[in-house]
Amino acid sequence: MTRADCRSRLMEVATELFAQKGFYGVSIRELAQAAGASISMISYHFGGKEGLYAAVLQEQFACFGQLNDIRGQAGDPLAVMAAYLRWTIQRHRNNPQLLRFYTSELTNPTPCFAAIVSPAIASVIRLLAESIEAGMARGLFRRDLHAVNSALALAGMVNYFFLSTLATEELTSHSPDQDEELIRQYVAIFTRGIMADGGVAPA
Repeated sequence: MTRADCRSRLMEVATELFAQKGFYGVSIRELAQAAGASISMISYHFGGKEGLYAAVLQEQFACFGQLNDIRGQAGDPLAVMAAYLRWTIQRHRNNPQLLRFYTSELTNPTPCFAAIVSPAIASVIRLLAESIEAGMARGLFRRDLHAVNSALALAGMVNYFFLSTLATEELTSHSPDQDEELIRQYVAIFTRGIMADGGVAPA
């Protein structure tokens, strides 16, 4: 292999192995053997196992840079919500390994968490919270909402839809054909709740 091919192969293999086993569950020897490369090549290209893992994480979380496109719709809080949901759904569909890295880092953080993962997640919550605050200021949303908690609730809905796929595939459709309907449902649930008109919530 050329050096470029070797680097690409190491990234490919590392993405699969780290997604399956996490950073702490994969040895540098295992990575080298799976890629058909020497350990020295991992050091050459990435400076070691942590550098390789950081490169994989940066590639996985690169899509969070697209949040600026959503921020451009900041004048319409409902449009921001729909755009966020659409982006998140597409993110999971295009990059199915990302959710494994996402949950692994949240539950068993590595040295890369503070530099790569935490800022990416915080940027999402900050964007949604700012949009919710704008909706509150305009009278679209209740003024007693906690913007960050509300943002976490919205993010939790759509991310759990994909996190629970194996457990819920017989209960609901996970087909991409239903994505727009899913967005419509989640915006409706988030903004209007599940009570029918005239329904009274228990005290």
